[in-house]
Amino acid sequence: MAATDLELNNVAPAQVGSIVETNAANSGSIQNEPRSNSIISNDDPINEKPNNKIKRHLGGWRSAGLLLVNQGLVTLAFFGVGVNLVLFLTRVLGHSNASAANSVSKWTGTVYIFSLVGAFLSDSYWGRYLTCAIFQVIAILGLVLLSIASWFFLIKPAGCGDAYGDLECRPPSTAGVAIFYVSIYLVAFGYGGHQPTIATFGADQFNENDPAERHSRSVFFSYFYFALNAGSLFSNTILVYYEDRGQWTIGFLASAGSAIVGLVLFMLGTRGYKYYKACGNPLKRVTQVFVAAAKKWNVSVPANGGKLYELEGSESAIKGSRKILHSDEFRFLDKAATITVEDVCEKTKQNPWRLCTVTQVEEVKAVLKMLPIWLCTIIYSVVFTQMASLFVEQGAVMNTKVGSFDIPAASMSVFDIVSVMVFTFVYRELLVPVTGKFTGNPHGLTELQRMGIGLLIGLLSMLAAGITEFERLKLVKPGDESSSLSIFWQAPQYVLVGASEVFMYVGQLEFFNSQAPDGIKSFGSSLCMASISLGNFVSSFIINIVMGITTRGSNPGWIPSDLNVGHMDRFFFLLVVLTALDFVGYLFCAKWYKYINVEAEQEKSTDDEMDEDDRVELCRV
Repeated sequence: MAATDLELNNVAPAQVGSIVETNAANSGSIQNEPRSNSIISNDDPINEKPNNKIKRHLGGWRSAGLLLVNQGLVTLAFFGVGVNLVLFLTRVLGHSNASAANSVSKWTGTVYIFSLVGAFLSDSYWGRYLTCAIFQVIAILGLVLLSIASWFFLIKPAGCGDAYGDLECRPPSTAGVAIFYVSIYLVAFGYGGHQPTIATFGADQFNENDPAERHSRSVFFSYFYFALNAGSLFSNTILVYYEDRGQWTIGFLASAGSAIVGLVLFMLGTRGYKYYKACGNPLKRVTQVFVAAAKKWNVSVPANGGKLYELEGSESAIKGSRKILHSDEFRFLDKAATITVEDVCEKTKQNPWRLCTVTQVEEVKAVLKMLPIWLCTIIYSVVFTQMASLFVEQGAVMNTKVGSFDIPAASMSVFDIVSVMVFTFVYRELLVPVTGKFTGNPHGLTELQRMGIGLLIGLLSMLAAGITEFERLKLVKPGDESSSLSIFWQAPQYVLVGASEVFMYVGQLEFFNSQAPDGIKSFGSSLCMASISLGNFVSSFIINIVMGITTRGSNPGWIPSDLNVGHMDRFFFLLVVLTALDFVGYLFCAKWYKYINVEAEQEKSTDDEMDEDDRVELCRV
């Protein structure tokens, strides 16, 4: 390391920051912009920093409650399409079971890939409110187009594609199939972009600096997932009943109507929401850190993190983000915040492609630290996605009669929904107080602990599904299309999936939202959705591998079109093994993870502001 670099490292931290700030100020490279997470009300615009008092009539449970209702209605609309999609593909479009399961996995995966798009636009340019509104409109367009496609092109003759197979659909036209796929992917795009943004927008309605509101913010995520399942309850009962009897268009029209009502209610709350401005493109900030670190690859990082570059005062260089304290992980990135002679030269502008603040570097570190945890959740999402595909196909070849009434196979997911609702209450009202006494954590268990428990319960759900399929195959009689085993044998596997969701997905929402820096909050929420997305793609990949291996020769494979000659139980047991291995990896990642450390905010007075004359003059080193 050069002597001049050693001299810089011995400069007092406050002086170093002043030198660089003054140099940048004199060269005009830094503009004092207002904080981008300013809180704005439509009736009384204000620019308010996070540490200032927030107007009490903005946000709170009144606004958050309206967003929860919106979440329930939009989810009802989405699952009105998704819950029976695998059966629509087999009965109306003529797909095989394996092909339909793959198509649903890819579609569901695309839904949550689009959540990253919505999160990016929300954090960078549009803000939460506008992003939510635009993506809801896109979803409505897709639902209306789907209703038209099924009415005029696909359901021919009327009432075809029912559970009894009394009326087979005619082969669909090319135009009808094209419109169908365009419409369902519009629904995927709209719902995917809406989900992470509405979750973050709801959390925005509570002030993290207020202990009571901070607790309400944590409770909101549980209610958010509760609202999601409450919305899907209607889809999995009433809409499924009509769709299972060939009334597909009625189900799609009801879904479109629900989405429209949800958008109207969302707009009605416009004047009462608490808003945060978009924070700028995070991809640019991340790239700047890697470029700056690469440019200084031969520079030694100071042992004392306090000597790294950071702006003075409470302001952060990242618009809308509180300062993040230095951490010891990924030390090579600290080179981007290490000050050299070139950075303080009197004729050199402060260049973010060469010198970044600690907060900007820590933002990148936060994302890198979350990635191993996120990767470990993907196998759980493989488990979760079986509920919308193989569970439904399994139920369709079981005894669905209760007296004279036939239970639609997709309606068994009601057990999952009720399980989520019950376990949400049990966790929040019973487990939190009990575990809080032992752990000293007012929230009971940490998010990482809850995610680990969810992974184990998910493993048990696959074990239960495998046992059910094993028993189902034993009761299949030659020549029969269905087993005599009651469909209610599926109840335990659905209940276990629902219980695992409360721990895994609610824990994920809280974890990624709390650990994501302020400038990428929506991105944090989208990681949960992206986990489901990759889980669907991985599920499709595993099915293809399994079918490729097990269909060699004259074998029908584990998941053939006729499940009675297959061995889907072995596929479920395979997922048990994969989940167990994933859990071991998760334990190592969770133990390694260090939580983000955000600088505590304090009220800022005018005395804290520095006049330009009081700044340390730039001197050549």
